[in-house]
Amino acid sequence: MKVALVNPHWTYDGSIYFGCRDPHLPLELGYSRACLEREGHEVLMLDGQLQGLDNREMARRVAGFAPAMTVVTTAPTYLFWRCAQPELKVPADFLDQLAGRGGRTVAVGPHGSATPAPTLRKLGVDIVVRGECEEVVSRLAGADDWSEVPGTARLEGGQAVLSGPQAISRFTDHPALAWPDDWVGRHTHHHHRFDSDAGRHGPGAEVEASRGCPYECSFCAKMDFRDGYRRRELEPLLQEIDAHIAQGAAYLYFIDEIFLPQKALLEALVERDVVFGVQTRIDLWKPAMLELLGRAGCVSIEAGLESLTVEGREQLAKRCRMDTPELAERLIEARRHVPFVQANLIGVVEDDPALVDHWRGHLIENGVWANEPVPLYPYPSSPSYRALWGAPDDQAWERAHRHYLEAFRRFSDIQDQQPLPLPELERACGT
Repeated sequence: MKVALVNPHWTYDGSIYFGCRDPHLPLELGYSRACLEREGHEVLMLDGQLQGLDNREMARRVAGFAPAMTVVTTAPTYLFWRCAQPELKVPADFLDQLAGRGGRTVAVGPHGSATPAPTLRKLGVDIVVRGECEEVVSRLAGADDWSEVPGTARLEGGQAVLSGPQAISRFTDHPALAWPDDWVGRHTHHHHRFDSDAGRHGPGAEVEASRGCPYECSFCAKMDFRDGYRRRELEPLLQEIDAHIAQGAAYLYFIDEIFLPQKALLEALVERDVVFGVQTRIDLWKPAMLELLGRAGCVSIEAGLESLTVEGREQLAKRCRMDTPELAERLIEARRHVPFVQANLIGVVEDDPALVDHWRGHLIENGVWANEPVPLYPYPSSPSYRALWGAPDDQAWERAHRHYLEAFRRFSDIQDQQPLPLPELERACGT
């Protein structure tokens, strides 16, 4: 079977989108392609931003390929499934441009995972994948009757019919991904890199050493996908890293929800000419492992601290055993080995602003960047959403979006300062 995999050309005008707006490797499509090709399918993979293609041109290329199935993402790579843009206008635009010329259509991403019915209606696709997508996409390509494929949802009589539970990939034995040379060559962005050598020549790339997280913080939108913690086998991971280095990549970013200490991986990275960035919890790292992390080439740590008070961390269900002075010292210790360390903060009403200012100032004085607390968006796949309103329904994204706009007047630096209401953003989508 011919299968087209498409990451559309993302734009974010008027969006609350928290994620990075530069191009990144679409790892979910890379894994999907590996699974499909292993089963003998012919695959066309397109990425609007990395290839500099608009949605009209990608639709033209897909139509020329004449696939029996076209898969489109609803969020820009696995890295941002937990903080996806709420609106579906971009994938809807690609599908409108495709105009039925791509065979049966499939949407993958956080929207269909948490809220399958409205995603199906807004996009007009034949089916959505609920959960991690790569293995389900391969099953769909090999199945005549899609109703028998678990981890999916489709519309019957205007209502969503779910097939089985949300999909969870094995992940641990995923093969080394291979990317076109020109994709890596065009990937000039070094994600979350701010050290003094950040301008060094050489492309960046994204890789994944583990998936999921053993914690259940209230703000984290992963309940419907990428939830349970799994660690990837080291050999294919290192093969993938070596391939990136051979293609000229100078910087890697591990998209892991929580990059936990892995001595074998770090020791292997010590021997390789590449630097990298991670997102993690600083309370899980001992000083000796932080020293190894630095020697391995880590130049950027985004540490999910979220709150600078015990009360705030308890409100966010962080399950942190360190107090604030201990966390601050561990962050400062990390900064002794890694050029850029960020304590990532979320706005929590329980936090005393004066105390937050004190600890932010202390960290910044010691070389650790602590951002101004960012307002919390209650994503439908987060515990915070379900604590407020229960299980997501067909209005979940609209409800969360309206709540966010009504609750906050100041937004993060990367957002438009006056995000638009969701119905206005999705005006061109189906209903």
